[in-house]
Amino acid sequence: MFRVTRGIEFCYGHRLLNYDGKCKHLHGHNGRAIITLESETLDDRGMVIDFSDMKKVVSKWIDDNLDHRMILQHADPIVPVLREMNEPMFLIDTNPTAENIARLIHEFAADHGFPIVKTELWETPNCFATYTT
Repeated sequence: MFRVTRGIEFCYGHRLLNYDGKCKHLHGHNGRAIITLESETLDDRGMVIDFSDMKKVVSKWIDDNLDHRMILQHADPIVPVLREMNEPMFLIDTNPTAENIARLIHEFAADHGFPIVKTELWETPNCFATYTT
């Protein structure tokens, strides 16, 4: 089995609903997504995939949709206020925990044909969540 991994750094903000702690307030992270692809075979170039293909698709999507945006649940009461202020947001159906953001990135890559098996989302240098298939 062959595996390749790419790290993608981005900045984002969020807050957690139904949470009794500091993360219930709007705050930001310098995040790092680590995506791992796996294949039993290599292509004609001897690769699982070209790292630049991961960058062109997955990194670009993160840059265009998640970087420097508030990632919030659709039902968050702050959404109308931020929308009125033209603040950049990315809205999701679930609470924007590290676990759910890791799953979001993972599913995007899978939907675009990448043989992804694991996504880590590092919120801080010491804390990360993992989503696998």
